[in-house]
Formats: sequence, structure tokens, C-alpha cells
Amino acid sequence: MIRVRAAERADMAAVDALLARSYPRLLKPDYPPSVLVTALPLISKAQPALFGCGTYFVAEEGGAILGAGGWTRDRRRRGLGHIRHVVTDHRALRRGVARAILDHALAQARAADIIEMECWSTRTAVPFYAAMGFQIEGPMQVPLQAGISFPAIRMRQRLS
Repeated sequence: MIRVRAAERADMAAVDALLARSYPRLLKPDYPPSVLVTALPLISKAQPALFGCGTYFVAEEGGAILGAGGWTRDRRRRGLGHIRHVVTDHRALRRGVARAILDHALAQARAADIIEMECWSTRTAVPFYAAMGFQIEGPMQVPLQAGISFPAIRMRQRLS
């Protein structure tokens, strides 16, 4: 049974390994090698600030972390949240891991008076987010580092 819980600092190494193992396999069909060679080293690392924040979660089964993801509150716009760094182990796809994480995250966001959630989706994850009720707003570039950006799709969902 998949269990979703708040991520802790002690989970960072496992999530880092999950991202490094799964993002290359999951993103390969939707991005050219020229994008992946520059972006993967930057996006396939756990973001330390998310661990222990209370709104970033891991999904585990039998003690193994199968996925991670969550949300953060927008600092400038009241009622707006952002989906953050969602990943499912490529060996656990189609088992409800990401759905369990996102359902949990959206429920927590609603309870925290978030009325709108924004997502910067990979091309690969657009069908998943659409199935979860997000609407496509259009393509965007996510700045990763000076001179390096990552093509994404901006998506949005009203929670109220």
C-alpha cells in the first residue's frame, strides 16, 4: 500500500537518487539530447529547501520511496501555490504514486486557503496533470542557470 508523508531531511539522499535515476528515462522521449545534456544535471537533484517545509511529500511502499512532490505558497500573490519537483520512480509508473502525492498536496493546499495552483510541467507530465484537472496555459522556459533554460508547459488549476 502506498503511504504519503511529509518529506524529512533524512529523505533527501533517497529523493536525489530517485530523480537521478528516473528523470533521464522519463524525459528522454519528449526532449532532444541537446536539452537533456544541459538540463538533467541541474533538475535531477533534490532541492534542499523543500525538505522539512511541511508541504513536500514522499510516497513510500515497504520502506522504499517511490515518488516525491509537493507545493509551496507563492510569496507575492496570496492564494496562489506552486507544484514542486514531482517525480515517480520509472519502475513504479501507472501505480497511482504521483496521483497519491498530488491528491495529498492539493488537499493540504486547499486546507491552507490556496485557491489556485500553478504547475510548470515537463512535456512528459502534461497528460498526467491534465487528468488531475490542470489546464494548459502554454509553453514556457524555466531558467535553470545563466544561459540554460528548460522547456516546460505552464498549467493551472482553480482549487476553490
